[in-house]
Amino acid sequence: MKLVAVTSCPTGIAHSQMAAENLEQTAEEQGHDIKVEVQGAMGAENELSDADIEAADAAIIASDTSVSQDRFSSVPLIDGTVKDAVNDAEGMIADAIAAADGDASDTKSDINGSEPTSTESNQQRRRGGDRSKSLVARLKRLFN
Repeated sequence: MKLVAVTSCPTGIAHSQMAAENLEQTAEEQGHDIKVEVQGAMGAENELSDADIEAADAAIIASDTSVSQDRFSSVPLIDGTVKDAVNDAEGMIADAIAAADGDASDTKSDINGSEPTSTESNQQRRRGGDRSKSLVARLKRLFN
């Protein structure tokens, strides 16, 4: 499946980059193609073209700021926060796939309003998330 995404936070330095990296890694692990545009105070990085959006099966917007959704009118759109993309990229991608396949009743979805999955209800989630995805681990990889 081909996906496009936009991550955006007010500064666009750490959180939006982490969200973009997490979406890219998760999509790659699941065998999907994804292109992620990162927006911040300095402008857009890795900007999506109209052709990228038209070729996509679904779009994901993970932002804590206002992102124009007009460009994505031709594809199913999943809307969430940067925190959603950092902590639950799998859920956002799953929602995008469901929307692209026509399984979602509405093309806009809010991650916070979704029901917990069966694995979440049967297992207690570890607080703090995956240590390999922490800011310190990402910075170590960046500078090594």
